[in-house]
Amino acid sequence: MTGRKVILPLLILLFITSFAFGQTEELKNVVNNLAFYKQKQDLKYLSNAKKSVDSVMKTHTDSVNLEKNVYKTVVYSSIAYIDSLNKLKQPDNFFDKTRSDLDKIIADKRNYKYQPEIDYCRRCIANVFLRKGFEYMRISDYNNAIQTFQKAHKYAPEFKNLNAYIAYANNRLGNLLIAAKYYSDLLKTDSTKAEYIEAASNTYKSIGDTSKALQILQKGRKHLPDDKYLLLDEANIYSNKRDYQALEPLLAQLLDENPNNEMIAFVGANCYDHLNKFDKAESLYLRAIELNGTDYDPVYNLGILYFKTGILKHGEDSKKDIARAGQWLEKANEISPNDVKCLQLLQLVYTTTGNQDQIDKINTKLKLLTN
Repeated sequence: MTGRKVILPLLILLFITSFAFGQTEELKNVVNNLAFYKQKQDLKYLSNAKKSVDSVMKTHTDSVNLEKNVYKTVVYSSIAYIDSLNKLKQPDNFFDKTRSDLDKIIADKRNYKYQPEIDYCRRCIANVFLRKGFEYMRISDYNNAIQTFQKAHKYAPEFKNLNAYIAYANNRLGNLLIAAKYYSDLLKTDSTKAEYIEAASNTYKSIGDTSKALQILQKGRKHLPDDKYLLLDEANIYSNKRDYQALEPLLAQLLDENPNNEMIAFVGANCYDHLNKFDKAESLYLRAIELNGTDYDPVYNLGILYFKTGILKHGEDSKKDIARAGQWLEKANEISPNDVKCLQLLQLVYTTTGNQDQIDKINTKLKLLTN
């Protein structure tokens, strides 16, 4: 059973932006140009906003004025984020200088008056780092991608998807324990995504911690009980562990959601078979065979099932099941003629029925295969 392939989208997530800041008369042109940009999406208004804010930074007093520095950083961080192709021809150190200015404002104890503006600047700077991080991801430079995403996290710690990007990059580098930690951090809220649950589970499975993978899936399914991929993953773990008692409660939903999947029908049949619920097992083996008549396993297992029930029964019922066992095992032999286990079981069937001709044929074939 397989789930979805988890691929984190290599997109720049656009934070919701707003230019609805307060303003003084001296900064009116700055704010107006920002508003015009928001309406018309024309970079010339960002350029005009920069010219306006630069024009009010004339003296040393201006350069230490917190309000002016805040609005300068609003404009500069907007340009750094929006003008990704640098059409406005800013110098190479423009982004680093803008980030440095924002760090000074964040450290200023008087900044509480400008929290919306500072938050906006933080989101812009974080988005620039996101863009750079994805550029590194595209060229498979995962070490630099991780470092860049961690810088983005400094400015947007509330943006939980960053943990997913860092986890993904660590996974690609083979740092599975680190990746697992970041994925686990994503699962601490009720609003977590199914993709992250599955990625976390797969990461723990990769490092051999099936118990942790199972815990994550169980927790995830409490929040997303209708997610069929998480259900498949949990059922797959139980099936691989041969924990049929744990698997059985999942089968009804699993089969309802995958009525035409022969593999799932087979897994369900095998589960019921091991729990000695032979009627349910028989029905599902037959469904699996109906869906794919060339698949060896359900045909072979159905033959074994009839042989087991034939041994347990008495009289005509026993003979009928033994005969059915022979028919299905012969069919399995047609699908896989050289399977020794199937031939050995056929040998037992025909020994039970006393069919010496078939016993001789099988003995001859077994000698050829085992010598």
